[in-house]
Amino acid sequence: MTWRLFRFFLFQLSGAFLGRLLIPGADSGRGTIVGLVAASTLWVLIDLQRGSRLLLWLKRGETSTPANVGGLWGEIADRVRRLVKARELKAADSEARLQEFLAAIQASPNGVVLLDAQNRIEWCNETASEHFAFDPKRDLMQHLANLLRDPRFSSYLAGEDYGHEIVMMGPRSTASRPVSLAVRLHGYGEGRKLLLSRDVTALEQAETMRRDFVANVSHEIRTPLTVLSGFVETLQTLPLNEEERTRYLDLMAQQAGRMQTLVSDLLTLSRLEGSPPPGASEWVPVQPLMIACEQEGRALSALLTSAHGKKHVLQVQSAQDYELAGSRNELLSAMSNLLNNAVRYTPAGGTIEVKWQVLPDGRAEFSVRDSGLGIAPEHISRLTERFYRVDRSRSRETGGTGLGLAIVKHVAQRHGAELHIKSQPGQGSCFSITFPAARVRRIAAP
Repeated sequence: MTWRLFRFFLFQLSGAFLGRLLIPGADSGRGTIVGLVAASTLWVLIDLQRGSRLLLWLKRGETSTPANVGGLWGEIADRVRRLVKARELKAADSEARLQEFLAAIQASPNGVVLLDAQNRIEWCNETASEHFAFDPKRDLMQHLANLLRDPRFSSYLAGEDYGHEIVMMGPRSTASRPVSLAVRLHGYGEGRKLLLSRDVTALEQAETMRRDFVANVSHEIRTPLTVLSGFVETLQTLPLNEEERTRYLDLMAQQAGRMQTLVSDLLTLSRLEGSPPPGASEWVPVQPLMIACEQEGRALSALLTSAHGKKHVLQVQSAQDYELAGSRNELLSAMSNLLNNAVRYTPAGGTIEVKWQVLPDGRAEFSVRDSGLGIAPEHISRLTERFYRVDRSRSRETGGTGLGLAIVKHVAQRHGAELHIKSQPGQGSCFSITFPAARVRRIAAP
């Protein structure tokens, strides 16, 4: 500013001096005044011209390039340019941070929806789009209540009590494939809201399975306990002859054995779920497994058909030359369960065929085919569920626990194998386990 005043006075002095030179003599004083006025007018015009150029530069928004303006206005233009550049850098940094933040939210496994004060959608991530069937472009600035019409959510949104979350069905939920969403709103800013969602379908299903499992176990144990308690009370209170006492004791032993089998199967399932999968370094010959499986099947068949006079026709194929990689106890449990199921559900005199074969691609298949009653198609997909039975009364009569196929499925999965079920009502059933080629090999010749 001091330099500007110095230049102004210097300009005025120069004007006065030129005026005095141009009008000499007695009118030199008037010449001096004319020179001063002319110099001031010229200074103002030059200053206005520079200010106009600065204003035009600002109007054009050409702050990225220096303004061609000198003097004080040039300094102002330079400072404005620096200030604008600093603001642009700060805005760019803020935008970069915002994009990083949005990218982090985009990668979140939870759904995130940003709402304005009128509950209109300002932004949502892909997870929220999947949860609520939103279109991020089409539904932008749409009112949330128009897109989510679940009564529970509508009441939650209108109630403005967001201290808890609610569980609602997802818009894409179907009867065959239900989708449960846990939703919660959080207020922020001036009336804005943050909507968070997470898929709790697996948790809901696990909780349902847990409740069903506890109920089924309680029911399965309560029934034989009730029978045992009744027989004990009978033995304690009534005078019985030896024949009646023996019959009651046999029935009590049968119910105790049923409970023991149930507990054994539950422990087997617990062990399978809680232990690491078997490795591929331990090789088990298949033939001893087939022999042990056959012996157990024939013993069960003799027990179940003793009152009918006819036994099952049991055909077991040899598997002398092969061995499997895995756990012997688990493999025997799976094979025995398949054969025992076939014995239980095949009428006396029926045929049961146990086969071992190596497929052309190197995989191996253990299969059990029976000539029993068969299974309706609607039951097949649920057979491996715990305690699921097609015919509950017949299963209890034959001593089944409803856990056999669940054990088979777990053993198959732990060995990288697949369980296949083929059955038609009246045409029998075929249960097979297909083992991967990496777990099958031919026994080397001695």
